Amino acid sequence: MIPEKTIEELINKHSILEKDLSSGAIDKKKFAEKSKEYSDLNEIVDDAKRYISFEKDKKELEKILVDQSSDDEIKKLAENELIELKLNHEKNEKKLKLFLLPKDEADKKNAIIEIRAGTGGLEASLFAADLFKMYEKVSSKKKWSLELISISRSDAGGLKEVIASIKGSNIYSALKYESGVHRVQRVPDTETQGRVHTSAATVAVLPEVEEVDLKINDSDLRIDVFRAGGPGGQSVNTTDSAVRITHIPTGLSVSQQDEKSQHKNKAKGMKILRARLYELERSRIEKERSKDRKSKIGTGDRSERIRTYNFPQGRVTDHRINLTLHKLSEFLEGEAFDEMIESLTLQAQEESLSQI
Repeated sequence: MIPEKTIEELINKHSILEKDLSSGAIDKKKFAEKSKEYSDLNEIVDDAKRYISFEKDKKELEKILVDQSSDDEIKKLAENELIELKLNHEKNEKKLKLFLLPKDEADKKNAIIEIRAGTGGLEASLFAADLFKMYEKVSSKKKWSLELISISRSDAGGLKEVIASIKGSNIYSALKYESGVHRVQRVPDTETQGRVHTSAATVAVLPEVEEVDLKINDSDLRIDVFRAGGPGGQSVNTTDSAVRITHIPTGLSVSQQDEKSQHKNKAKGMKILRARLYELERSRIEKERSKDRKSKIGTGDRSERIRTYNFPQGRVTDHRINLTLHKLSEFLEGEAFDEMIESLTLQAQEESLSQI
């Protein structure tokens, strides 16, 4: 049960914003902010009004049902209307509760995705490449912009590590549940006995942050420059263009050498470092908040096994919500990805609602 006062405040806020926005007396910076708030409230204001009027509407229908002067036909109509009213009230209540849940400010941000080959040698690096291709296809289908930050290749077309920036609308909210260990079960091309091997890759999804979101003091950074190295350790640059940035207070370190320009490598390195520092602080705060409860769906633990891709059986299973989709090939093509993300998001919302 949501306090009526809380719902009335939402309705009043919507009304005040409507007047403010139509007055033409708001400066540009506040106009954009208030427009967004108004747009969000606009989606639930009708539900809020129906929620407030529920008790009154219910009593009127119940009055008809006990009224001796009402004929059977009218009573039947009132009974059906009362059933529908109660069902709609439950839907409205859930929708309003979701709206009132604390918002994760990072949800609206772009994301940095890091994929690393885990246990399994060459097969793990091939699987890391498959995962990256999957996220590329998802990004393409959703018209997201994927920009490569750094890449380290292995033999036979695999990837030891790849870091990319993904930009679009509410990217982090769509990808944050991908963080963790992804496990693959399949017969490698090099396997002559036809045995199924298990290997893994880790995925980390971090919200991309700007300098205004996180202030890093120059005095807290140690920046080392060196020559970029290629396969076998040979130098691929004649100048010291590669950069290693170390955040002294936390010990976090980022190396970047993909660009020929030291300036560009430093900019890319700082982008990754800001994201990791921001996520480190978010994780610390979240741990403090959730000391008394353990969410089934994590969004940051890279050691947590979250999903298995089983090729012999053509299935992908998410272990956090016990969901199995028997369409592995479609999933890797980005086709069934939304189905998985929607299920994870719904489960996370249910967990949050249960805490209210």
